[in-house]
Amino acid sequence: MSDLSSYNDTYSNATFLDYDAAPCHNRFCPLFQRVAPPFLATTSATATLATVALLVALSERPQAWRWPQSRALVAQLALGTALFAALLPALAAGVAWGWHLGTGLCRLTHLLWHWSVFAQALLVASGSRGTVWARWDPRSRRLAVVLWAAALLLATPAALVSGVAAGTACIQRSVGILAPAYLLHLALCLCLLLLLPAGLLLAALAVPSFRASWASGAGLAWLFLGLWGPYGAGLAAEFLLQAGLLEPTCGSFEHFDLALGLSEGLGVLHCGLGPLAMLLARRCRRGAGAAGGC
Repeated sequence: MSDLSSYNDTYSNATFLDYDAAPCHNRFCPLFQRVAPPFLATTSATATLATVALLVALSERPQAWRWPQSRALVAQLALGTALFAALLPALAAGVAWGWHLGTGLCRLTHLLWHWSVFAQALLVASGSRGTVWARWDPRSRRLAVVLWAAALLLATPAALVSGVAAGTACIQRSVGILAPAYLLHLALCLCLLLLLPAGLLLAALAVPSFRASWASGAGLAWLFLGLWGPYGAGLAAEFLLQAGLLEPTCGSFEHFDLALGLSEGLGVLHCGLGPLAMLLARRCRRGAGAAGGC
């Protein structure tokens, strides 16, 4: 995953030659540099307000959070979105004025970015079935430690393939398509952002108890997987383009850059929309008890 402050410099230069020697102009990067800073700053502010509101609701009315959106699960998802949102101002500044914090902090940023995303994916998956988060007991605490530790380990390859380009941008570096670190990073992203939500969706369609959990509100927590799913598909298409399995024309690269950037922007929105969705689910359940529905 190349976070929204980056772009793949394999084909992001202003011009490069296509196979027929025609100059290929990539218009995505200038658009990205204009739009990304205000988008990231606005998203960070919105996510901060939504997460604070969610945490206040958790602390003031803990008894209002019942399975499937238990207090333990919601609090951890809020922690994940808070970590994600906290990184956005630095990334916005890096896009607008260049990254001047060094390679080490760039890799740390990518590590934390992916740690947050992967932890939330694992939490949503674990909360989609059973009552493991119904109580904050020793069993659920051990599971929480395992999930967060596993997410941190899975995020490590993202740090290995990131760096500072020309001293100005914190990006996912252009590495060989068959480089082990890149392949591992890509495989993990595809498993957690594309295959995992697809598997959960199929399970929900096939197993009645899964559908029942959707109806009772757990489906709103899956908003995270729905927002990141298109980006997972974009990463798969990126691999096919770089491997030459899809014809790499100027047009395909230009359109793909835009599609990948938009899909990643959609995923970034999860840090603001996720807390709002969980607050809405809580309000709907309260309304259902008093007035028969949401």
